[in-house]
Amino acid sequence: MPALVSDVLKGSIAEELQIEKGDEILSIDGEKMSDMIDYNFFCKSDFLTLEIQKASGDVEVIEIEKDYDDDLGIVFESAVFDRVKPCLNKCIFCFVDQQPKGLRDTLYIKDDDYRLSYLQGTYITLTNFTDKDRERIKRMHLGPFYVSVHTTNPDLRVKMLRNPKAGKIMDNLKWFRKNKIPFHAQIVLCPGYNDGTELERTLNDLASLKNTVLSTAIVPVGVTQFRKENLVQVDEKVAKETLKIASKFKRVCVSDEFFLLAGEKIPPAKYYGNFAQLEDGVGAIRLLIDDYKSLKLPQKLSKPYKFVFAVSYAALEAFKGIAKDLNKKVENLQIELAPVKSEYWGQNITVAGLITTDDLIAAIKDKTCDDVVIPSVMLRPYSEDFLDGRNLDYVRKMSGKSFTVLKNNYSIKEFIDKLYNI
Repeated sequence: MPALVSDVLKGSIAEELQIEKGDEILSIDGEKMSDMIDYNFFCKSDFLTLEIQKASGDVEVIEIEKDYDDDLGIVFESAVFDRVKPCLNKCIFCFVDQQPKGLRDTLYIKDDDYRLSYLQGTYITLTNFTDKDRERIKRMHLGPFYVSVHTTNPDLRVKMLRNPKAGKIMDNLKWFRKNKIPFHAQIVLCPGYNDGTELERTLNDLASLKNTVLSTAIVPVGVTQFRKENLVQVDEKVAKETLKIASKFKRVCVSDEFFLLAGEKIPPAKYYGNFAQLEDGVGAIRLLIDDYKSLKLPQKLSKPYKFVFAVSYAALEAFKGIAKDLNKKVENLQIELAPVKSEYWGQNITVAGLITTDDLIAAIKDKTCDDVVIPSVMLRPYSEDFLDGRNLDYVRKMSGKSFTVLKNNYSIKEFIDKLYNI
């Protein structure tokens, strides 16, 4: 994909130069770019020469004088301007492979690109790691990366990823340590495969790499009704065992689901350090609870108002406490929870990011309220599209409800601010 402009920030250098959506950046100082890493590197200068092909097809050369660290204010359609490195694995737990037809096209793309890991925090397996990749990472001092380790047992990793190159994981991670390249590790726990003694082995191996491993997150395998592999869900017994093993190691955190399955309290914030793998569900509930406690609530609304919070089952316990507190402390406010049952994926899937339109409609259609509150994680970024290809307008039409979408998935501050205007 070429370096196509998707947006220009207001008040930016790019806006002043009349760079527009649809323009293509051909080169900077005569250098072609393969990705945002190149772009950011080439932009670190006081003087730049941009070669741009306008959406009309005309080519322009623009000279720019700016401060060294000034950003041009260009937003690109993709972080990679050439071919994204594809995933060559056929993991037994791959979520992409167990999706039904009819979802958004982008959900079927499997990338395994170290550049996206560095730029956007996506997870890579290193099974397609080349000498050229190593040379560039070392030369440009890139990092940290996010690595899907899963297991350090070579034979088991080959079996789980179904790729003969998967067994070289420790060789690659030792290269990271030798070259002082930091990384975050992820383990998707599959009962009967990489749990128990295998998990302990993996954590010991990662511990041997010392501070090169910034954090390790353990998350449960997602098993939907479309799963063809013979995998089982993490249950209470496995959850408790995993918590016990993880507690022996530093900088190792398990995702919120393990605590919920084990019937244990979500730990305090210090357990999660800097919440390095929050997007993987590691510490999301704690962040939500603590953020709510920091908010100043209005004492009374100017008129009676009822909200329904459509929540995932993973976040239900946290929202029970929040709803109870709001109903008690804010006069004229009524909060009701509508947990969304996943008929689409199956009952084992409990996270908000996988909620589909019909399941959401089923949860709220019989509720009487002034507004339904949902987190933006239910929608595609910068859109109102759900996973199943339908959008929020469809849900509005079918449910007859109006909606408030909270942009921050780890806070309800936007909601509390809204209460002050009622």
